[in-house]
Amino acid sequence: MARRGTVGALLGSGLVVITALGGAGGYGIGLLTAVERSSAATTGAAAPLGSPQVSTPGPGATPTPTAPPRKIVPDNSPPLEAGDLRYKSRTFEVSYVYKSAVTARVPSGWNMTQPDPPRTARFTDPTGKRWLRIESGFTIQRLPAASMEARIEELEKLSPDQMLKIISSTTEGKYATLSYTYVPPASLAPKAILRYVIVRWVADDSGLCAVEMSSTGLPQDKDALMTVLDKAAANVVRRDSPLSGSSSEKPS
Repeated sequence: MARRGTVGALLGSGLVVITALGGAGGYGIGLLTAVERSSAATTGAAAPLGSPQVSTPGPGATPTPTAPPRKIVPDNSPPLEAGDLRYKSRTFEVSYVYKSAVTARVPSGWNMTQPDPPRTARFTDPTGKRWLRIESGFTIQRLPAASMEARIEELEKLSPDQMLKIISSTTEGKYATLSYTYVPPASLAPKAILRYVIVRWVADDSGLCAVEMSSTGLPQDKDALMTVLDKAAANVVRRDSPLSGSSSEKPS
């Protein structure tokens, strides 16, 4: 049976409608391992973590040695300043179980890129060191808190050389928010620069997760990263349609 709901503020006087028709999906726990790795390879920027790949040796196989923690190389760039940022509403489409037209307020001047297939959109600042990732199009059937717990379980399986540290995990209203630091693997980032990540799962009016977003940068950016995430989460809207027969609406 169809489910209808709203996410974020209403734009103008139009009602934002989300229709969930069933089927398998990401359930808001992250779909981006391959996508973000590809993006990092082409841009040279370390990507935020997606689902870790864990393999189990077969009978008689020699286990692969665990990589030791890497030596962190400090990036002493000036911090991102929240007061310097201006915002604009941008609309893009993602396709997974549904085609979702997503609108959110993001920093002006941050460049949007999407993978193929376009399951997410990523807005990157001019330095390439900070970005906002927004994901949708998955089935709406999991509480934000459950999505966050699933992500924590995934992260805890990461290799020690990625030096994961969970900073906080909170649930409040329609949000679940997870903050952590990590070092990207050497295959993605030759320099072990510590990354600060804030992930937020946003519920629709059914109380279930409809949008996942993450704000990533350097540890000294954490306050501005939270401001960027707050702006996007407070204004995000999702409109679903069938995968076929719709045209993309490009960001302004």
